[in-house]
Amino acid sequence: MKIDTDICVIGAGSGGLSVAAGAVQMGARVVLIEAGEMGGDCLNAGCVPSKALIAAAKAAEAQRHGFCGVPGIAPQVDFGAVKDHVAAVVDQIAPVDSQERFEGLGCTVIRAFARFTGPREVQAGDTTIRARRFVIATGSRPFVPPIQGVDTTPYLTNETIFALRERPEHLVVIGGGPIGVELAQAHRRLGCEVTVIEGAQVLGREDPELAAVVIDQLRAEGVRLLEGQPVVKLAGTPGAVEVTLGDGKLVKGSHLLMAVGRKVSLDGLGLDQAGIAHTPKGITVNAALRSTTNRRVYAVGDVAGGLQFTHVAGWHAGIVVRQIVLGLPAKADPRAIPRATYTDPELAHVGLTEAEARKAHGAALTVVRAEFHHNDRAQAEGKSKGLIKVMIVKGRPVGASIAGPQAGELIGLWSLAISAKLKMTAIAGMVAPYPTLGEVSKRAASAYFSPKLFESPTLKRFVRFVQRWVP
Repeated sequence: MKIDTDICVIGAGSGGLSVAAGAVQMGARVVLIEAGEMGGDCLNAGCVPSKALIAAAKAAEAQRHGFCGVPGIAPQVDFGAVKDHVAAVVDQIAPVDSQERFEGLGCTVIRAFARFTGPREVQAGDTTIRARRFVIATGSRPFVPPIQGVDTTPYLTNETIFALRERPEHLVVIGGGPIGVELAQAHRRLGCEVTVIEGAQVLGREDPELAAVVIDQLRAEGVRLLEGQPVVKLAGTPGAVEVTLGDGKLVKGSHLLMAVGRKVSLDGLGLDQAGIAHTPKGITVNAALRSTTNRRVYAVGDVAGGLQFTHVAGWHAGIVVRQIVLGLPAKADPRAIPRATYTDPELAHVGLTEAEARKAHGAALTVVRAEFHHNDRAQAEGKSKGLIKVMIVKGRPVGASIAGPQAGELIGLWSLAISAKLKMTAIAGMVAPYPTLGEVSKRAASAYFSPKLFESPTLKRFVRFVQRWVP
């Protein structure tokens, strides 16, 4: 069978689904191709199941410690029931991403592997699709490093760990990035012994001052963190794994989780047949997310070679839809894209880190801080550990980092401020309801203006003049 269409989307994850839904509802003919599960990694093995697991772990931790006259008790964790909750959340969201919904919108959905056979043709199963524009949105999968013994040692990834119904006695996590620490803390709170092994530094991409807030909490909860040593050998059988570090130290556990990063999914797409330039990091695209060697092809999400977040894929989708559906120019500028690590406390960032801002702006940079322990809502809820740090140049924020309760929610204000190029006066002039955690952002803005208001001799002389002479 042959199909001629306006747009062919390859991959039904966050980015691909957003392109397909937007394009077909505005009148374009769309073919959507997906060989695996609709919804991609985020729905089935990433954001959704991990946050459901984290929610259950948070409930267990709340029981363990109690609060303010409510005594703590040892939580009785039914690990299988927790996984039922995870599965139920996925099932509840799945209809939004389902084949039936997209066919109802008017898409032609083909469940098969896609392979380019030419610059403007794709073969999927027994169907040939010829399109004016192609959008590659095949995402990424867990990267498994070539460690000695990896082929004979049982291990889990984010694609398999959520199906595990028996609680691991001792989970060993290789990788101290966001995925590794989120799942490490969740499993520790659900009653597992947990060891995290990181060849460099845990949360090494983040501002060290803010990462330390999370790391201290992980250690306080009993997560064992081993940093600065590579893994050189793996061995073991189901229920008994061994990890050998570069210094010869042997770490034993019952289960092994690989969380060392992700690899873009481009295998088997026949990119060379279509003249699509690519590297191991993804499709080679310009600022408009368009292939530099085949102008009919766009890439969104992880395969575009940049930040690997679900919200980035959705953002990319909007940029591409404006171009291929409406014919409007659009470019991707990642400077205001936030990221969040959903540990407890959370860690979030947007724009430049302090180190990046100092390198880029030097003496023109001002850094302000506000501690959560000065926030009345944080005090009332017993969650006063954390801080916000804002990097400011010429009165405008260029970066913000937050470690503390609901940091992922709070960072949105600073993402807006940076993308809209707002001045700090706009943040200082904002009225936040009292008492809320959002007041911490206003306090940071106040910290920027306080020296100008309270430490200026010129201003004090002016105020004295006003008080004496202005009626």
